[in-house]
Amino acid sequence: MRSLLRLALLGVACRAVDKSKFRTCQDTRFCRVHARPAAPPPTYAVNDASVAMADGALRFEVSEGTLAPLVVTVLPHADAGVVNVRVTEAGVSRWEPDDVLLGPFALDGDAKLSKTPAGATLTLGGGGAVAVTYAPFTLSLGPAGGDPLIVVNGKDLLHYERGRAAAAAAPSLGDPSGGDADSHGCEDGFAWNGERCLEIAGYWEDGLARFADGTKEVKTYKAAEVAKDDGDFSETFSGHTDDVPNGPMSVGVDVSFPGSKALFGLAEHASQFALKKTTGGGGYDEPFRFYNLDVFEYDLDVPMALYGTIPLAWAVAPGREKHSTVGVFYDNPTETYVDVGAGPDDTTWDLHFVSESGVLSLFLILPETPLDGFAKYAALTGAQELPPLFALGYHQCRWNYKDEKDVAAVHGQFEALDIPYDVLWLDIEHTDGKRYFTWDANLFPDPATMQDTLAATGRKMVTIVDPHIKRDNNYDVHKKATDAGLYVKERKHGELKDFEGWCWPGSSSYLDFTAAHVRQWWAERFSLANYGGSTANLYTWNDMNEPSVFNGPEVTMAKTLVNLGGVEHREWHNLYGMYFHRATAEGLMLRDQKENKRPFVLSRAFYAGSQRWGAIWTGDNAARWDHLKVASQMLLSISVCGLSFAGADAGGFFGDPDPELMVRWIQAAAYTPFFRGHAHHDAKRREPWSFGEPHTARMRGAIADRYALLPYWYTTFAAARFAGLPVMRPLWAHHAHDADALLVGDAWLVGEDLLVKPATDAGVSTVDVYLPVGTTWFETHTAAMTKRSGGVLAKGVPAPLDGTAPALQRGGSIIPRQRRLRRSTAAMRSDPYELTVALDDAGEASGSLYLDDFETFGFTGGAFHKSVFTFAGGKLSANAGNDCDARAAALGIAADAGSFAPTNVVERVVVLGLAAPPTAVSQSGKAVEFAWNSEASSLVLRAPNVAVAGAWEIALTF
Repeated sequence: MRSLLRLALLGVACRAVDKSKFRTCQDTRFCRVHARPAAPPPTYAVNDASVAMADGALRFEVSEGTLAPLVVTVLPHADAGVVNVRVTEAGVSRWEPDDVLLGPFALDGDAKLSKTPAGATLTLGGGGAVAVTYAPFTLSLGPAGGDPLIVVNGKDLLHYERGRAAAAAAPSLGDPSGGDADSHGCEDGFAWNGERCLEIAGYWEDGLARFADGTKEVKTYKAAEVAKDDGDFSETFSGHTDDVPNGPMSVGVDVSFPGSKALFGLAEHASQFALKKTTGGGGYDEPFRFYNLDVFEYDLDVPMALYGTIPLAWAVAPGREKHSTVGVFYDNPTETYVDVGAGPDDTTWDLHFVSESGVLSLFLILPETPLDGFAKYAALTGAQELPPLFALGYHQCRWNYKDEKDVAAVHGQFEALDIPYDVLWLDIEHTDGKRYFTWDANLFPDPATMQDTLAATGRKMVTIVDPHIKRDNNYDVHKKATDAGLYVKERKHGELKDFEGWCWPGSSSYLDFTAAHVRQWWAERFSLANYGGSTANLYTWNDMNEPSVFNGPEVTMAKTLVNLGGVEHREWHNLYGMYFHRATAEGLMLRDQKENKRPFVLSRAFYAGSQRWGAIWTGDNAARWDHLKVASQMLLSISVCGLSFAGADAGGFFGDPDPELMVRWIQAAAYTPFFRGHAHHDAKRREPWSFGEPHTARMRGAIADRYALLPYWYTTFAAARFAGLPVMRPLWAHHAHDADALLVGDAWLVGEDLLVKPATDAGVSTVDVYLPVGTTWFETHTAAMTKRSGGVLAKGVPAPLDGTAPALQRGGSIIPRQRRLRRSTAAMRSDPYELTVALDDAGEASGSLYLDDFETFGFTGGAFHKSVFTFAGGKLSANAGNDCDARAAALGIAADAGSFAPTNVVERVVVLGLAAPPTAVSQSGKAVEFAWNSEASSLVLRAPNVAVAGAWEIALTF
């Protein structure tokens, strides 16, 4: 955010991403050499004698040429269908984070190894099998006795560069005779060996070409690919030099998915949901890049790196009866490029991962269903934490609300116009000179009273806290961090000094959040005593945490900086934002530990596991229709990568949306997990009333629709926390066998039961929505509540500007709502509920409602209630469904202890899909008033007033 000011600081006058500031594959040695090599890398073969089981894991060596062998370890998890494949260098350790994964994981104690002269098979206790082929080395996972569904190194692209210090100088570039290897006129595929042109037999991991003349092997440098390999491994880009003191250490491998029809995931990129190819034509000419960066007003439909990194991908094969969806999580936090390819007719998709450093660690996921796959991934890196209810309401933000008077005016208008909202945000200008944990005393002289005033109406406040710390010895945070030695270091004149970079405060230093004691120190800054002017109703926004360094290479830290453990930044770059997010969330929990309250923290940067700490948003988008269109595609990609609590700035951060665009964006964002309106300080004011009527009423309606559905949203978030399921889901999550549903990225499911397709084009009043095969849907946003059958593209679904985004309810579902318009979620807690029962073709439906105290972690100990509703045989019934399955238990949630007993009632029931009205409706022998709408074929039961958490039955007589 706030990138225009940064451009002014740097003397750049433009309002679009400057691609020249960011590297491409060709600018990056390890990608240029290994992602798309001019000749294939060396072929690895398995040493048969090394293949053995030990401690529940399969281990063996693979080697090529004369280099020391690599060690492959296959760890089959006790959670059937998850296999970790690791490739490491024998006797050499590389840095790895020890807290991204939840582990340690139990291994499959029933796995059995069998060997043949050509390979080995590890038969898993859960019915799967890992097959290893010796020469060339490949590894595959699939059902026992069936075809492989995931193949590792099937394209023979495994490579593992061995690090070597710059002091150990390599020979000069060129051939052994001292001549230039390219100056002798050798044809492609041949090079000069000092005497004649010889055919290249392959390439060594360190950039050397291998030749064979029948009697000897000669090594020389591959001049076409390695610009410099004479002991100086440095790379220079845009005036910044990376010394690469440990030498090249890149790793890479390919993963294929036989029979797959499409790939999804690889968050975060501003591209379509179904991944485009980067090789073979028909897509991008660059690989997808993973390197967390501050990329303002980013381009669309490109594979450039953005703010977050989750290298998880899902391959879907609609025609497969079982295992229609399989996945791979590539756990490497260093800079990574990923090529995406496919076989003939765009089937059998494949990935080629190439990383600057680290180890090769792949988690192969073979689930029964897509939902099972999401749950298995959550078991690896954690489920989405259940947010407090207020965080699911509407958030109003701007860079910046100017002062306390401005805050009061905005708050007052929401009150006066009956527009619900829950959180008001303050950007960097609220601080004393960009010193975080402070307030500008002239603009915000009494911040605690300001927060208390909001809290009196159930509202919260969020302030921004970024990772850069102003270098000012009179600033308490900086002085204490300096004295305690908590900053990231840089090498200067042979010594390690606190790194000094440039960000919003000017000269800044950056805390080492990879260190646990630094995170603890940071967490303590959020106490009410340390954060003057804060209250228990103040929450936090973490921005600029890629980290953003205005004068750094690619606007971030130099890779040669080191953490307090002496590990280079290149190893943990993509983790920095997640660790910062974590430390802040832990700070709010520490502050509120007596009340056991859940935190709310928004972050821009993220990595796998960030879902455990809070929400993220898609960064500095623009007030344009194409940015509205891409928002759902980006959010779906993030969601299937395990991070459910995500959103895009409604209205676009940069620029000025016209009234129609603003209304459409609010309508769409109301059906995304994180719902915030935000704007740049150069943008015109765009609070819901800023455009006047009828636009204010339109936005009020969309926001009110969000609040009415909060019981369903909260129930769906509970499923994310209890079972690892995404909140915002692609159609293939529930309809993986429907080939026509596979590539849909402009519509999505909230949970399983709402299908959303917002209008994202100017001047339209209808949308076309694909409805999956074998389903029925009801247009609950229209008075007619039209029923539609699946397996077709439903054309002309009403999407009036005066309405809400089209959200169709699935036949066979029951959705809870709270219809009374309130100012905030806090005012809704005692409100009654409405149940909308949408019948399937068999006349049946089911649904649930999850309830707890909406703010503490008491639910983890069983302080919650889940009501399960069913409609069958003309009877609507409710019962407790508080069983805690194995998934929830594994994610740290105890079964219901009966300690939470909500007193809310059901005041209204709407039944859709009845062929005819009943003659009577009763509950426990008492008549229930009802009304029949013949136009919509809907039945309304009035005031049954049964306990929402009770056991009861309502009978319809026909």
